[in-house]
Amino acid sequence: MSRFVHSRNVSTATDHIPTCRVVTAKKISERLFAELQEDIKDLSRKPLLVGFLASEDDGAKVYAEWTGKTARQNGFEFELRTVDREELEERIINANQDPKVDGIIVYYPIFGNRQDQYLQQIVDIEKDVEGLSHRYLFNMYQNIRYMDPARTKKSIIPCTPLAVVKILEYLQIYNTFLPYGNRLYGRTITVINRSEVVGRPLAALLANDGASVYSVDIENVQQFSRGEGLRKRRHSVSEKTGWSLEQCLPLSDVVISGVPGDRFKVPTHLLRDGVCCINFSSQKNFDPDVKEVASLYVPAIGSVTITVLLRNLLVCSH
Repeated sequence: MSRFVHSRNVSTATDHIPTCRVVTAKKISERLFAELQEDIKDLSRKPLLVGFLASEDDGAKVYAEWTGKTARQNGFEFELRTVDREELEERIINANQDPKVDGIIVYYPIFGNRQDQYLQQIVDIEKDVEGLSHRYLFNMYQNIRYMDPARTKKSIIPCTPLAVVKILEYLQIYNTFLPYGNRLYGRTITVINRSEVVGRPLAALLANDGASVYSVDIENVQQFSRGEGLRKRRHSVSEKTGWSLEQCLPLSDVVISGVPGDRFKVPTHLLRDGVCCINFSSQKNFDPDVKEVASLYVPAIGSVTITVLLRNLLVCSH
């Protein structure tokens, strides 16, 4: 039985022992930033991250401001370039060719259609801190972890999925006694969200690390897995016909949700006692009573995502 699954405490009116530990993204990111400081102290110059803002989207503006502030506080250079969206393609190409620029981030949405996907592929792979280049995405889904046979340079992973992985490592959901790449073996995880930006990549990452993952969206449930005994090198996907949260949640050691909007809530009564819950939506997908069931709860992940972005920048600058 998972060490995260236990009976709920029976409390009296005079003695209630909390069973849930709420872990903030700030707490997790502090440790990750300390590791980054060790990595950058011997560099001859501060790595430069250039951000492109080409829309009036409020979320993009906040993200850009937050990126700049966090980067500068932690020993990185950041330059925000506000441009007209019709000029963005040329400006990205210029930044690709500028040897002083170590990393590039583009704040989406811009056009809100396939043209945004085209722009993602314009960013030079050597400067793609977001991990959105086709080669990086291919490696992620194929469970290829390095860019070269000598394993000297890691493949970049998209920031938000990698942030969730780092949180799970911090919470010791990953079993470090197992070999690297298999450390989620025995875990059952539900990911609620199957977007191409976060949900599907996250399910693939977790399954490639050995978990059995139920990927849930509004239409259906899919299972991501490397098969019985982790016999496959990379994950495969199967349809769970007729399944919904009612079948997935009671089986899951970990539940990760990122549904946009304030209407969706994960049904607390379906959660397994001692579950680990992580919310990556800007809205709270879990009701307050989740703390009566969960053993670990992470209500937001924003600052961890920024930390991972800067980690990717460090990889690009080497």
